[in-house]
This record gives sequence, C-alpha cells and structure tokens, in this order.
Amino acid sequence: MLKTILSVSGRPGLFRLVSQGKNLMIIESLVEKKRIPAYAKDKVISLGDIAVYTNETEIPLYKVLNGVKAKEGGEKVTLDLSRANPEELRAYLAEVLPEFDRERVYPTDIKRLLNWYNLLLSVGITDFDPAKEEAEKENAEPEETEAREEAKKTPKTPAAAAVKNTSVTRKNVTAKPSVGKTTQRTRQK
Repeated sequence: MLKTILSVSGRPGLFRLVSQGKNLMIIESLVEKKRIPAYAKDKVISLGDIAVYTNETEIPLYKVLNGVKAKEGGEKVTLDLSRANPEELRAYLAEVLPEFDRERVYPTDIKRLLNWYNLLLSVGITDFDPAKEEAEKENAEPEETEAREEAKKTPKTPAAAAVKNTSVTRKNVTAKPSVGKTTQRTRQK
C-alpha cells in the first residue's frame, strides 16, 4: 500500500497514485478525494521508498510506522504534534526506534512521519507491511487476468464499431484548413 501512497513537495497531505503517463501522474488526495496532476518537475516520493537513518543502516518507513502502531495500540499518536518541542519529538521516536541517528533525523522529519501516520489511520490505512501487499496482489491478479480474457472473448457489437468509425469521419469533415491554404485561395481569386 505504501508504494502507491505519495508525498508531493509543496503540497500538504498525502496522495494516492491513480494513473501515470509519460510526463505526469494523476494523484488523488487521501483526505479530500480530489484528483490533481503531478508533473515531472514536482518532487514526488513514494512512502514505500522512504527510510529512516539509524546509527548503522537505514530502516524502511513501514517498520517505523509499525513500531508507532504497536506503541499506540493502533490509535493516533498521543503526542500533541503542534506543540511538541524537538526534544519531545526525539524522545518519542527513541521509544519506537532507539537506534535512530540523532544527527541526520531532524525534528521536522519526526513530526512529518507522525503526521503521516495519523493521516493514514484517519483514512483507514492500517496495514503497512509490503509483504502482505504483494501476497494480496498475487491473489488478485488471477481474477484480473480472467476478467481481461473474458473482455477479449466477448464480440464487439457492430453498433460500437459504427460509432467509432463515424467519430473518425466527423473529425475529417470538420477539420479546418490551414492558414497557408486559405491565403493561397484568396490570391488566386
């Protein structure tokens, strides 16, 4: 689930990936359910790609979120994030992840992480493990494949083909001549 949940620099909140094109993505706000484009110039990061620095290595974000979930018993964070000072934020993260690197993990990062946790809980996302997601995806794929094969087997109706052909014809009929051709015709008269 965290692979499709995105953070966009300059935009508050978290987003879900809806569709992806060559130079843009269509994303949907988790809270407002409003769809907006995210362009190639925007800094978009998947929560599945984020890790927290420790003294020896990096811990994936899903493990830290699971630690917060275990500490809070599946409820929202009890710490008042709007009034918490940097030492309180560091002490909270030390309870969840004692070996985090205190020099490279800033209080603003901890606050953002805890806000993300609260936001994910508020929209009903409580399972952060990617292994469970992959197992669910593997179970869902045969159903999707069967549905695609069924769609291929069903014959297309002649009416649908006729509608498709008329729309192409309509485009050709209503096409406007280019400016250069118009000026040549007026000169000939």
